[in-house]
Amino acid sequence: FESAQGNAATAAQIAKKFAGKAPDVIVAIATPSAQTMAAAARNSAIVFSAVTDPLGAKLVNNMAKPGANITGVTDLTPIDKHMALLKRVVPTAKSVGVIYNPGEANSVTLIDLVKRYAPDYGLRVVEAGATKSSEVLAAARSLVGKVDVIYVPTDNTVVSAFSAVVKVGQAAKLPVIAGDTGSVRQGAIAALGFNYYDVGRQTGKMVYKILNGTKPGDIAVQGVDKMELFVNLGAARKVGITLDQSLIDEAKEVIQ
Repeated sequence: FESAQGNAATAAQIAKKFAGKAPDVIVAIATPSAQTMAAAARNSAIVFSAVTDPLGAKLVNNMAKPGANITGVTDLTPIDKHMALLKRVVPTAKSVGVIYNPGEANSVTLIDLVKRYAPDYGLRVVEAGATKSSEVLAAARSLVGKVDVIYVPTDNTVVSAFSAVVKVGQAAKLPVIAGDTGSVRQGAIAALGFNYYDVGRQTGKMVYKILNGTKPGDIAVQGVDKMELFVNLGAARKVGITLDQSLIDEAKEVIQ
């Protein structure tokens, strides 16, 4: 396995290397890696994992019958549930700042969903773009004084520099809610998300089917049903938030 460390040029080199080896199956994790791999390896079976919008990313044309040489697991975030969680954490919130990379197809899909569902919860959306991890700090700072809470979706660029968002949030007493549960351990107050170990196992089962003769194009793209709530009481205290006991009781993991 190889990691591109978020660098598109490195990802292209890795994809070319893997394609040249012509393995039976190639696994590509997250949208940028999947798009790069799909463009490079047209003769190997590809299984993508943790891709938000396979259709929008043009990886498949049909979720039920992908065809060609590719299928996988989508982790499309339930944005409506995230907006509901945000209001439970900060009931008085009227505006939400969203930090995302406008160059990531998955993130564009997510910001569109935020703009669709946020008004249902009385929330005005303020966008802050960051095309690379070094821009995340400035994007977070641009939201101070403009919003009541920051929401970070499952954006690869922003999550890679999540500590910068937490730093700004805590300094400005601005609550941070995340789209992935891993970010709660880094200082997000709460997140409702998938267990990516389970997503990995689900991906592995698809690989197993292909290695045993099933064509990837005949395997429907799968979603993830199981959701887990994580909360961080320490992070909440640092920004002056007291979480409702019912929310704490629902959590799969409570970080003190």
